[in-house]
Amino acid sequence: MDEKRIKLGHPSYVWREGQERRFNLILRYAPVSGKRVLDVGCGIGLYLRKFEESGALPYGVDIDEENIVAASEELRNLAVASAEFLPFRQEAFDVVLLHEVLEHVADDRMAVAEAIRVLRPGGKAVVFVPNRLYPFETHGFFLGSRYFFGNIPLINYLPNFLRRRLCPHVRAYTSAGLRKLFEGHPVRFLVHTCIYPGYDKIALRRPRLARWLRHITYALEGSPLRIFGLSHFLVVEKLKGPETFPEAPGPGHRRS
Repeated sequence: MDEKRIKLGHPSYVWREGQERRFNLILRYAPVSGKRVLDVGCGIGLYLRKFEESGALPYGVDIDEENIVAASEELRNLAVASAEFLPFRQEAFDVVLLHEVLEHVADDRMAVAEAIRVLRPGGKAVVFVPNRLYPFETHGFFLGSRYFFGNIPLINYLPNFLRRRLCPHVRAYTSAGLRKLFEGHPVRFLVHTCIYPGYDKIALRRPRLARWLRHITYALEGSPLRIFGLSHFLVVEKLKGPETFPEAPGPGHRRS
């Protein structure tokens, strides 16, 4: 695997059940019809196409020029830009999506600050990031200068200094660590939970096994065991004024 893909990860190339499930989660908490939507780290534009089909006016940025060139074959309103320096005026968007992006950026706090900056009051930022409590590190690891790709067990459970040495190319977030990125910003938390994988690759070879895994682990999302899911799913709303609101519980708490 080349160095760029190790650092930035692969964009989604094919729309499968896992992406469809995540997209429906987005629409549940951040309806997009008639809205201006920004996908930060848009890859080749799979989510942008779905946003457009759902009646949104989609915009996309990606730090990888090759991704933007590929996406521009079917989409408009695209730019090569980093998540830390978005080329848009403040309060320009109704919805901002950060889908498995923060773990790869140079400065995740600045990326969150930029997302909030370009979000209008009342708008929503939707975030998916790797969960530190998931039993596998899905981005591979380094042993010295040698990189090993694959789902590696238990790396995420190592102390921070060891995990950073093995996985300097990618972050994984605890619940508290993710929410801390939003401290000092005028937002309230609408939902914060963890979700399990879609098992799409397994479904290509063993569809029955994938259905069984989905049945079992999706049921766990309604239990305290959700904290071991693959990714955090977080939605925040930008406040309209100085008033304060109750916060959504973290992924370790049952929601009514």
